[in-house]
Amino acid sequence: MGDNLEGGCACGAVRYRLTSAPMFVHCCHCRDCQRQTGSAFVINALIETDRIVLLSGDLETVAMPTDSGRPHDIYRCPICRTAVWSDYGRRPAMRFVRVGTLDDASALPPDVHIFTRSKLPWVGLPPEVPAVEVYYDMQKLWPAASLARRRAILGLSG
Repeated sequence: MGDNLEGGCACGAVRYRLTSAPMFVHCCHCRDCQRQTGSAFVINALIETDRIVLLSGDLETVAMPTDSGRPHDIYRCPICRTAVWSDYGRRPAMRFVRVGTLDDASALPPDVHIFTRSKLPWVGLPPEVPAVEVYYDMQKLWPAASLARRRAILGLSG
């Protein structure tokens, strides 16, 4: 691990460090992510909130509308407006860190491509990475240790 899991916003006012590897990494191709990022997809590293250390700066929370109607709060630098991480579903113990804000964005490649039903036709997907039309069965794709971490932060049993 090390410095490759540090990152920040475009202007440098916000800096953070991940204190462990994430539980799982999504590359999401849904229309919401496309619209909100102005890109073909977003890559999110799912990690416990207490494993993110804010080194400098403050973040501003912006509630975003979603096609599903579920809450989605994006944490942005108040100066340059870079989206640094998100909270999908108002689960305060877990964040979806925008991998593109890492100093070395190549450090966390996607574990899965989701919502490929709305993938832009000119985006190619690597054959060795699972890809699903909508969502997937976590029990089948997540490592056992990551499932245990998720259960612990969400207060779920066994």
